Amino acid sequence: MQRSAANILTMGKWRRVSAWTLGIFLLLMFVIGFLASREPDIFWVNRSADPENAIVGYSTVDTLIRVAETLLDKNCGYLTNDKLPPFVILDNIPSWELGVVNQLRDLGRVMRDDYTRSQSQSKEDPDVAEGAPKFFYDNNSWVFPTTESEYRDGIEFFQEYRERLVAGDPGTVFYARADNLREWLSQVEKRLGSLTRRLGNSVARSRINEDLAGETAAEAAGSQPDTVDVRTSWWKTDNIFFEARGTAWALVHFFRAAEFDFAHVLQDKNAEASVRQIIRELEASLATLRSPMILNGGGYGLTANHSLVMANYLARANAAVINLRELLDQG
Repeated sequence: MQRSAANILTMGKWRRVSAWTLGIFLLLMFVIGFLASREPDIFWVNRSADPENAIVGYSTVDTLIRVAETLLDKNCGYLTNDKLPPFVILDNIPSWELGVVNQLRDLGRVMRDDYTRSQSQSKEDPDVAEGAPKFFYDNNSWVFPTTESEYRDGIEFFQEYRERLVAGDPGTVFYARADNLREWLSQVEKRLGSLTRRLGNSVARSRINEDLAGETAAEAAGSQPDTVDVRTSWWKTDNIFFEARGTAWALVHFFRAAEFDFAHVLQDKNAEASVRQIIRELEASLATLRSPMILNGGGYGLTANHSLVMANYLARANAAVINLRELLDQG
């Protein structure tokens, strides 16, 4: 009888220990998950390494490097490829990271093909040509080589290019021309347009198929339905929202850098106000999120629809980007 009572006391003790251990573990996971889910703040873009001697191109390449470093070194590091708790169950910041990665890829491609080349048959910059493809590596690789290692290699190549640019190396160039800026803006326009449509699909159920509209001779492989189902799954609404946040965060920095490096081009076209308006709309889209979750209320329902609010800001920024491109096209 005494032995049974002792066994009961022992079991009760171990149950309490197990309960406390589980509670502390869950609390720790919550705290780590909360810290990991905080988006980085916007940082100030550097005009040049030497305030008295601004170097054309320095601001853009330096900002690309710092955006990539922030992606890898923010709270709890890069999360997309993490397979351990609590990171494996977090999807908001990985979606945010995808938005940033897409902008790094777009700017890296334009730097390789346009910013560092005088014309179509000119030679590529060796460091930029090596560094830009590194950001196109699988963003969800956790085995060797890991995503982080490839992205850090890309950062190192762009750092080498930046150092040669600052040193005044004769073979290191950056061409801040209107046509080059238009190439990057065309990439931005496509990204923002796609995100705006996907965000708006949080309330849309279908759309008229207009893929071949505007050209009578246009054709497409396979049959084309009259209407297309575009309804966004409830489970993916927050993913698209945070991808848009990551895109806006990266673009704020890249447009600020463009203000410095393309200052003469923008001044010649009287387009400084257009860039400032784009930045203002992107900054507004990054306002602090007060809701603990992304709501997907109807367009005229009782609850908010955060996707539509984000789509509004991005649509206005995209309209300003289109106007800026048209302005740069003018002679």
